[in-house]
Amino acid sequence: MARPDLILASASPRRKELLGLLRLTFEVVPSAYEEVLPEEHPDPAALAVHLAAEKALDVSRRRPGELVLGADTVVALGPRIYGKPTGPADARRMLRELSGKTHEVITGVALVRTHGDTPQTKTLAARTEVRFRELDDPEIDEYLDTGEPFDKAGAYGIQGYGALLIEGIRGDYPNVVGLPVAPLALLLRAEGLNKK
Repeated sequence: MARPDLILASASPRRKELLGLLRLTFEVVPSAYEEVLPEEHPDPAALAVHLAAEKALDVSRRRPGELVLGADTVVALGPRIYGKPTGPADARRMLRELSGKTHEVITGVALVRTHGDTPQTKTLAARTEVRFRELDDPEIDEYLDTGEPFDKAGAYGIQGYGALLIEGIRGDYPNVVGLPVAPLALLLRAEGLNKK
C-alpha cells in the first residue's frame, strides 16, 4: 500500500471532508491526546496552536517520518474560552453568553514530521469573527433539541442548524467548520505537497 501524503490526527468527519477538498491522499489516525481547556486564556490563538501541535505530536511519535496534521478549534469571547459543552446545561450557558455578541473562532493547525527523536513542526492559526443574533430561551432550547451542539466548540455548528443563530461572519468560513483549508493549502505547498 502506498504511503499517504499525510496523516490526519483527528476523528472529526468535518475535518476529513474539508481536507478532502485538497485532493491529497491521507489516512485518519485519531490522536489520544487529552485536551484540557482553561476557562480563560490571554492568547486563544496560542492555545489553539498548542493543542493542535500536541495532537499531531502524539500521532507523529507512532508514525515517525510521516507528515501529520493536527488541528484544534476554540471559540473565544475575549479571553473566555468555549470548548465542547459537557452537557445540555453547559451548552445552554454558552449559547446565552454568545447571544447578541461577536466572538472569534480560532483553529490552530500543526504539521509535524518526526525524524529520530526530533519533531519538526510548522503551525498557523486562523481567526474568523462570528456574530450571533439575540437568542431567546425557546430558540436555544429548540436548538439543543437537535442534538447538534454537544460535540462542537462553542456549542454550535455553522454548517448545520446553528446557521440559524448567526447574523454574520467576517473571515474564513471553513475555519469555523473546523479547518482553514486555504491557509493550510499554502502550508502544505511549502512542504512540497500540491493538489493532484
